[in-house]
Amino acid sequence: MVEYGIVTDSLVMVRDVVKPGQTLADIIGSFEVNHEQLIEVGEKSRGVIDMRKIRAGNNYTAMCLNDSLKTLSYFIYEINDTSYAVFDFGDSLHIYGASHEVKHETSTVSGTIQSSLWNAIEDAKGDINLVLGLANIYQWTIDFYALQKGDAFRIVYEKLSVNGKAVGMGKIHSALLTHSGKDYYAINFDQNDANGYFDLSGNNLRKAFLKAPLKFSRISSKFSNSRLHPVLRIRRPHHGVDYAAPKGTPVHSIGNGIVKKCGYSGGAGNLVTIQHSNSYTTSYMHLSGYGKGIRSGARVEQGQVIGYVGSTGLSTGPHLDFRVYKNGVAIDPLSMISPNADPIEKKNKPAFDSILKKQCLLLNPPKM
Repeated sequence: MVEYGIVTDSLVMVRDVVKPGQTLADIIGSFEVNHEQLIEVGEKSRGVIDMRKIRAGNNYTAMCLNDSLKTLSYFIYEINDTSYAVFDFGDSLHIYGASHEVKHETSTVSGTIQSSLWNAIEDAKGDINLVLGLANIYQWTIDFYALQKGDAFRIVYEKLSVNGKAVGMGKIHSALLTHSGKDYYAINFDQNDANGYFDLSGNNLRKAFLKAPLKFSRISSKFSNSRLHPVLRIRRPHHGVDYAAPKGTPVHSIGNGIVKKCGYSGGAGNLVTIQHSNSYTTSYMHLSGYGKGIRSGARVEQGQVIGYVGSTGLSTGPHLDFRVYKNGVAIDPLSMISPNADPIEKKNKPAFDSILKKQCLLLNPPKM
C-alpha cells in the first residue's frame, strides 16, 4: 500500500490530530527519535513549514518501524486540505512539502431565489463561494442588492476534491442568471492570454472602466467650466472630479493601459497619466506617492494601485483630482458611459462558438 508516496506495508501507522497548545516538536518528540534529530527538525524545516504556526485540529500521521521501540520513520503533517509536509527520518533527516492530487469535476447547480442568492445556493448544495464568483462576473451588469424573489440561476463550475473530500471550487465555466425576467449569460473564454466572461453574442461582460479610482468618503468638487480655485482664489475650469480621502488611500487605475507620464507636474503635484486603448486617457493628481512598478511606459491593469492620495502641488488638503479625456477632450467622469472591454475577436470566434455550444447545453439541458 502507498500513502503520501511512501510504501507503508511494513510500517505501523499512528494517526491523530494536533491538540490545542501542542507543537510539532512536542508531537515528534513523543515518538522514538534522538535529541540530535529533534534539533535538526527545527533547522531543516525552515522554508518548508513554519513550526510555530501549526493549527490545532489538523491531521498528522506517524509511520513507525515495526520494532520494539516503534522508531519513527516518517512523519506527515497536513498543512491544509491539499498540502502536507513530510519529515523523512531515514539515514539523514529530509523535510519536504508535497500536495495531494486534486480532482477537478464539472458540476452544475441551479435554483430559484426565495430570500437571497446566498441562501438559494446553500439550499441547492452548491459551494457558497459561488456567490462571490457570480458577483465578480456580473458586477458591471447586475446590481446584486436588487436581486429579488423569483430570480433564478444555473451555474457550471469545477468542484475540487481530494480523496473524495470536497476542498473548494475552481473556475466557473458558465452561468445563466435570470433577473426581472431577463436572461444574463456568462461564458468563460481565454482570449489573448486574458481570461474573461462573454455573453451569447461574444460581448465582454467586463466594462472598460471602473466606476471610480478609489473607495472614497465624498466628492468635494465636481466637473465645472468655472470653479473658484481654493488656492488661487480665481475662477477657472476644473475639468475633473475631486475625491476627498485620507492621505495614503490607494488609488486604482480605472482600466488597462500604459503609463504615459509619472512624475511631478507643477500645480498637479505628483501625477500619473494613463493612455487606454480606446482613445481614453486618465490622470490622477496630487498623489503622495506611486504604486509599485509605476513609471512611464509601464503597463497597468484595471484595478491596479498606481498611487496614493496626497496633497502635493496646489492643494489645500489630501484629495485625488481625477480627470478623463476622450480623444484629447476633457469629459465629466461622473457622466461617462463606460464602453465594454474587448469583445470576442474574429479570429477567436470559431473556438468561442464551440465552447458556447457546449456550455449552453449544460445551462439549458433538454427537458425530459
